[in-house]
Amino acid sequence: MKLGIAQLNLVVGDIAGNAARVLSAAREADAAGATLLLTPEMSICGYPAEDLVLRRDFTMACEVAVRQLAVDAPPQLALIVGYPERSDDGLFNAAALLRGGTIETVYRKHHLPNHSVFDEQRVFDSSDAPCVFACGGVKFGLNICGDIWEPGPPTRAMEAGADWLLVPNASPYHLNKERERLAVARSRLLEAGLPIIYANMVGGQDELVFDGASFALDADGAVAAQCPGWQEGLFYFEIDGKTCSGPKDVLPGEDAAVYDALVLAVRDYVGKNGFKGVHLGLSGGIDSALTLAIAADAIGPDRVHAVMMPSDYTASISVEDSRDMVRRLGVRYSEIAIRPIFDAFVGQLAGEFAGLAADTTEENLQARTRGTLLMALSNKFGTLVLTTGNKSEMGTGYATLYGDMAGGFAVLKDVAKTRVYRLANYRNGLSAVIPQRIIDRPPSAELRADQTDQDSLPPYDVLDAILEAYVERDLSARQIVASGFDAATVKKVIRMVDLAEYKRRQAPPGPRITPRNFGKDRRYPITSKYRPEGDLP
Repeated sequence: MKLGIAQLNLVVGDIAGNAARVLSAAREADAAGATLLLTPEMSICGYPAEDLVLRRDFTMACEVAVRQLAVDAPPQLALIVGYPERSDDGLFNAAALLRGGTIETVYRKHHLPNHSVFDEQRVFDSSDAPCVFACGGVKFGLNICGDIWEPGPPTRAMEAGADWLLVPNASPYHLNKERERLAVARSRLLEAGLPIIYANMVGGQDELVFDGASFALDADGAVAAQCPGWQEGLFYFEIDGKTCSGPKDVLPGEDAAVYDALVLAVRDYVGKNGFKGVHLGLSGGIDSALTLAIAADAIGPDRVHAVMMPSDYTASISVEDSRDMVRRLGVRYSEIAIRPIFDAFVGQLAGEFAGLAADTTEENLQARTRGTLLMALSNKFGTLVLTTGNKSEMGTGYATLYGDMAGGFAVLKDVAKTRVYRLANYRNGLSAVIPQRIIDRPPSAELRADQTDQDSLPPYDVLDAILEAYVERDLSARQIVASGFDAATVKKVIRMVDLAEYKRRQAPPGPRITPRNFGKDRRYPITSKYRPEGDLP
């Protein structure tokens, strides 16, 4: 039999639009001779719909859309769609089988993830009933996403008579997530003995980005079919007994996948929220250069406006390299000197600051001047301001509130500085859009004379390793020191991370590409007396 997977880019809350996309895919699959079409988890309302699913009007609209879709879909096609099902028993993350103009049966998700970016237990109830149906001479069992991450549901499907397991997903990307999915799927295959077809969503949704990469596992655990990553489309599998054939796409390597994730995240955040384009501050440094390249790749250079805002401390090569890069990309470019505005601020504050030496206050005033200019452009032209700070800076608070943190979407928020360099080199490997001098120069905020980042921070290879251990793996200060890091450096970094929580709480959202980002993943109190570095000498 021929089975289709609709690897769709859905929009949360666009119930009519999502249903229309599913219907279009169903008609195309039926015309291509498919007997069954599998769509992603929550394909009717998008994922994650978060507290929208608690609204009765929202779930009612989803149910109406599902019932209408059953009527409109080709009657001979078996169509699996996901939606929030409200009944007398509760509210469920559900998948419905539509066939012959009706909702034939409904499966309710068993395991509700309640970790990292997931809090489904907060809004959904769970079930434990299996769902098995016949189609094209094959008996299919249904599980939904998290159901295969724990033992139990696949075995229940097998015991109910399933030959194959269908798994609609909304599985967000992070580094090496595809390996985790395969490992988990293989463990469930060993548990239940059922070959698996795994269909995943694609697209950006606020902080999350979904990579697609749907696949099938034969009964022996081999990858029998692999759909592309980062690409929306309709893909077909041929099932014969316990074997399957289909697309054999090769997934991108680590840096390529991260770059694709950032591009897709920007494209969808801009497009789904209706912005006309983007503005960003171009400094001549590597972070803003990489952000500019991503933005141009995401929405096209004609919708990108880079603004160089030089001060007395801006090196001439920063301006030269910025001009060089915008010529290479073909984006719109402006230069707005901040000296007159900065002088006005300082002049107005002179009485209050009398007798006090210049310090980081004046440095931050420069950054806030730039932030004000960018936000004014955003207001005037209906564009989105992209901030350019990376995870290393967000982690340590090496950023200015209402200055370089001012904006609507933080493209590199979950990208460590060391990976910024890797991504810049990766992008230049496709075409040399970032001047090499930007990559080679020591990084600097250029807010005072002869400034470099390492005046305030440890070397980035050391800093990023400590941040990864403390933020992403929750290692203690002593464990980090025991792994080979200097105790004083570890103590300093941890203290900076904890003190900067109030800044991060006010930062714009940005795409998640690691297993633990600042935002939906890591939730720490601002007011806290706990000092994890306190047990260090």
